[in-house]
Amino acid sequence: MRRLLIALVFFIAAIAITRGAGPVPEPDSRSSAASLRDLAFSGTRATDWVRSLTDRVGPRPAGSDGDRAAVAWALATMKSLGFSNVHAEKVTVPAWKRGVETGEILAPYRQPLILAALGGSVPTPEGGLTGEILRVVSLEDLESKGDAARGKIVFFDKIMERSMDGAGYGRAVDVRGGGASAAAKHGAVGVLIRSIGTDHERTPHTGSMGYAADVARIPAAALAVPDAELLARIVSEGAPVRVRFTLGCRDAGEAESANVIGEVPGRTKPKEIVLLGAHLDSWELGTGAIDDGAGCGIVLEAARAIGQLSHRPDRTIRVVLFANEEHGLSGGIAYRASHKDELARHVAAFEADLGDGSPLGLSWLAGPSAEPALRELKELLAPIGVTDLTEGGAGGADTSPLRADGVPQFSFRQDASRYFDWHHTSNDTFDKISPASMDRMAAATAAFAFVAASTPEPFERIPEEKRSDERRARKR
Repeated sequence: MRRLLIALVFFIAAIAITRGAGPVPEPDSRSSAASLRDLAFSGTRATDWVRSLTDRVGPRPAGSDGDRAAVAWALATMKSLGFSNVHAEKVTVPAWKRGVETGEILAPYRQPLILAALGGSVPTPEGGLTGEILRVVSLEDLESKGDAARGKIVFFDKIMERSMDGAGYGRAVDVRGGGASAAAKHGAVGVLIRSIGTDHERTPHTGSMGYAADVARIPAAALAVPDAELLARIVSEGAPVRVRFTLGCRDAGEAESANVIGEVPGRTKPKEIVLLGAHLDSWELGTGAIDDGAGCGIVLEAARAIGQLSHRPDRTIRVVLFANEEHGLSGGIAYRASHKDELARHVAAFEADLGDGSPLGLSWLAGPSAEPALRELKELLAPIGVTDLTEGGAGGADTSPLRADGVPQFSFRQDASRYFDWHHTSNDTFDKISPASMDRMAAATAAFAFVAASTPEPFERIPEEKRSDERRARKR
């Protein structure tokens, strides 16, 4: 291994000469990063932090008692790990409360329907909403049918495809976020969607939705996948299909939450910051283990491991557990506003928010001179499965507001082949966590953070032409 690393140093140096000097790590930093990588095999405590959060706090919707308990948990946990500058920064969040949720097919046959309100939905009238179903398979299909939606309940039957990288989610989630307003524009009275998920359990997937300002707000809910398939089969018979569903959810106004921050100070450049982020909130159907208890455990453990090294990195590692990613990115937006004066000193922003899946590759968005160090890091992490680099769509939802300031963005491409079986459901519980995968992610994140905090020159900022942000709703 030592010979390989030495050869790698000369190889990277040759690249730097031909391309212009890039931020290649020093040899001591490389050996420290290798020791962090090897935690993937010797074990980490990342799973312990997920267990603690989910067992002691449980579900954490923005503005709830669970949310407040999670902030207290995060402060106590960071202090127990020996982090410096541990504190909470107030964030105002929208509070929304779930209520009764029932559904049934009334005609041509009577069948119960298992559903869940979409986050942010208005309630149905007392006693429920009854109407005839119009089935569509996409927003475009709805547009083509136009006024056929008037007075009806639009059923979006859009199937999410399973894939290792979770790309099917991005292709399907538009009906959840914008389906209600699109249907209301054509006179619909309500919306049901096939859950945006890859399972076949009777566990509906909730998630955030929004309303356009210029159309009526109509109730919206997600059907469990087997129930959506039942409804589709009955619709296909050709006779009119009538359903009734009841949602008792409500807008609870604004509430106070917080971003929770702790640091491992840098040795020689403590004012320069490598941000490791995850989000503390969750939906209330499960206990938020994979979304995003796993991310919290990964970044807490990565920083803890770095803090225990005898040779700490030059720059400060800052862990940020963000408020309210799920229902509006309140924490990410507030962080940018609160820290605007130091964003020029943020050399990297990394987020873990795709569950506990093993790392497969590193996505990055920065200036081109960052590539030599990242290629070296990829080689270093190859033994734990990191085999490629993807330039472009990097980072996470909470760190995306920093993109406009040029802060380099990073995330690991993870094995998400099972993630969307449990995402936003009552099945998002601790038993889904794989300790071995968590160890790999925590080790890879620690090695990345150490390299980012140790390169002689910081990563080059995102070029101006790549700073526009189309990705804030990537996973929500």
